[in-house]
Amino acid sequence: MTAEAGTSPQFYDVDGHGAAHPGGGTLLGFWIYLMSDALLFATLFATFGVLSSSFAGGPTPHELFDLRLVAVNTGILLLSALTCGLAMISLQHERPGAVRAWLVVTALLGIAFVGIELNEFAHLFAEGATPRRSGYLSAFFTLVATHGLHVSFGVLWIAVMLVQLGQRGLHAENRRRLLCLSMFWHFLDVIWIGVFTFVYLLGVLR
Repeated sequence: MTAEAGTSPQFYDVDGHGAAHPGGGTLLGFWIYLMSDALLFATLFATFGVLSSSFAGGPTPHELFDLRLVAVNTGILLLSALTCGLAMISLQHERPGAVRAWLVVTALLGIAFVGIELNEFAHLFAEGATPRRSGYLSAFFTLVATHGLHVSFGVLWIAVMLVQLGQRGLHAENRRRLLCLSMFWHFLDVIWIGVFTFVYLLGVLR
């Protein structure tokens, strides 16, 4: 939609019923946020790369990680990407009950992912593999914990959306928020694939 003479241009979304309304600026702002978050993780990956061999006589990745457990946790997060996608498909088909159901499943998978990650951290701490033990472990905990905090925030966001969907249904604003949530969740999946590949898989197999 073009702006009329004498007025400033606005961004517009189109809701599920084909009605145009202001709000595209929300999506643009969220894309900017995702790009800034990508820069944050790029910095953490770069730091990890620099410190990936700084063991300081401490344990190595081969001694620290159970690759099978990490693979299971990776599968859980990737499955949550599928259920999040199914929620968005249900949104397109105007099925609010299915949207809520798939969001609940996504949140439960996210909670399971964070729970397994916390269990891994507790096991490492019990063995004395703390962030203070070596530069490698400092970079590892910073990168993985930052991703885990993002997943935890995503689960909280899902909980808020479930409340808002119960109150207002598939309102245009809720549609935009669900779209942003979906982009955020899939972004975390992409980041975790990088973590699994470069931190765990290559670390254990090197």
